Amino acid sequence: MHFIVCIKQVPNTTNVQLDPTTNTLKREGVESIINPFDEYAIEEAVRLKERTGGKTTVITMGPPQAENILREALARGIDNAILVSDRAFAGADTWATAYTLATAIKKIGDYSLILTGKQATDGDTAQVGPGVAEMLDIPHVAYVRKIEEITTNTIRVERMMEDGYDIIEMPLPSLISVVKEINKPRLPSLKGMMASKKAIITKWTAQDIGADTSKIGLTGSPTQVMKVFTPVARGGGEKLEGSPEEIAQKLIGKLKGLI
Repeated sequence: MHFIVCIKQVPNTTNVQLDPTTNTLKREGVESIINPFDEYAIEEAVRLKERTGGKTTVITMGPPQAENILREALARGIDNAILVSDRAFAGADTWATAYTLATAIKKIGDYSLILTGKQATDGDTAQVGPGVAEMLDIPHVAYVRKIEEITTNTIRVERMMEDGYDIIEMPLPSLISVVKEINKPRLPSLKGMMASKKAIITKWTAQDIGADTSKIGLTGSPTQVMKVFTPVARGGGEKLEGSPEEIAQKLIGKLKGLI
């Protein structure tokens, strides 16, 4: 079996800022790390390999420095790593990113299961994982908290819901987006870190994966950030006092006055 993990490099800060000129994330001077939610996907892929055999591959779309997070994934037990990097990918929205990753996965060829974190901490959209599945035309389940059973043909998972969980079975190949409740990520071993430093990272450009240039990067993105601004702070306001019944009547009166 072949388990593929899609990961992303994100800023190591909660203070994410946008460049007002380019309307893209400011990354200069900010340490980059593996998207925290992706660590659970990496760990689950390694556990699946230990449980069923096979191999694991981690893939990311990003700048050349994204190679660092791929090496960390290798140190955590992943077998192979692929960096999809090209200036043409810059400015991609979630649709263009999903297209690029799906196209790269098609080049990889045979796979059993694709794993992603539930979302990225810099965008918080949770769209790329399901988008990849749709473009590959394979089943997918989000918010997976447990893999109950996996065979060469099917997988049965628990999907976390607000009031409990669903049990879903689907055929392979398929894609799952996992939540942090699924496992506890291991730390990189010393042996793993030493091996990861010497590992060869496969690097693909847009031409290497045969991407349609009209569907990648900023020009291929259906959604674009046109303006970034800080909302003007509101002042004034009026506080209504009295019993709940009195406040309700005052509020109704003011609302009627606006009609």
